[in-house]
Parts: sequence; structure tokens; C-alpha cells
Amino acid sequence: MKSNPSHLKYLNLSHNKLQDSGVKHLCRFLESRDCRLGTLRLSWCSLSEISCDSLGSALKSNPSHLKHLDLSDNKLQDSGVKHLCRCLESRDCQLETVRLHYCSLSEISWFYLSEALKCNPSLLTQLDLRGNVRDRYSVRLCYQEQCPDCRPLILRCIW
Repeated sequence: MKSNPSHLKYLNLSHNKLQDSGVKHLCRFLESRDCRLGTLRLSWCSLSEISCDSLGSALKSNPSHLKHLDLSDNKLQDSGVKHLCRCLESRDCQLETVRLHYCSLSEISWFYLSEALKCNPSLLTQLDLRGNVRDRYSVRLCYQEQCPDCRPLILRCIW
């Protein structure tokens, strides 16, 4: 990846014990101006909120290419989503799809996400929160109230 980062467009490291330390190494690649990665899948990688802090910083420093991010089935918790939202708030962020199903999130994560979407209303087209938020109607209502100028969003939050 280091020798020719511009050719890698899709990276799936799911179902590996990457852990937070592995994500820190990966973030060095993501911070590179030559990185052209469009899709990053890190589901089931034993990640915590620390990984979201690293990813949020890396994507904020080089936000222009990543369009699809899957962090599902990791224990990111609300604090992890809060870190990730730093990237989502950036006008340069190009993320269209974010998958966070089964990440030990509560309703507060939705407020962090809706605040980020208000800062960047043309951002996401799909957000997957399945297995986290119990009341899909309150989440959808919150999105409509908090972010009336946001682009239509496919929201998945049914158990």
C-alpha cells in the first residue's frame, strides 16, 4: 500500500483482529495525499472508540476520496461516533455510506450524527444503525427535525 497507494480503491479487512493498534497503522496510509481509497470495510475487527478517534483524524486530514465506510460489529460506543463525526462535519468529507450496525450505540450517537449532517447536508445517502437504536421512528423524526436541508437518507435502524 505504501509503495503505490493510488491504485488501491477498495480495502476489506473485515473479520480480522486488526484492533485499535492496527487501525493506527492503517491511518498513516489514509492520511497520505496519494491515497485514493473509495471503500474501507472494517467490520468484526475488535475495534473500540480509539479506532474512531484515529480514523476521524485521518479522514479529516485527507477526506476527499473515501465514500463508503463499514465499521459494523465493533464496540465503538457513543464516544467513538463522536470522534468519527469530526470527519463528517468537514465540507471536504465525501462519505456517502456509513455502516455502524451492532456497534453498542445509544440514542446519543444519533444526535452526534445529526449535528454532523447539519454541518454537511449534502453528505450521506445511507446510514446503517441496525442493532443499536431501538426506536426507528424517533430516529427518523430526529433526522427530519435536526436536518431539514440534508439530502434524502436511507436509514436502517430496525432490529
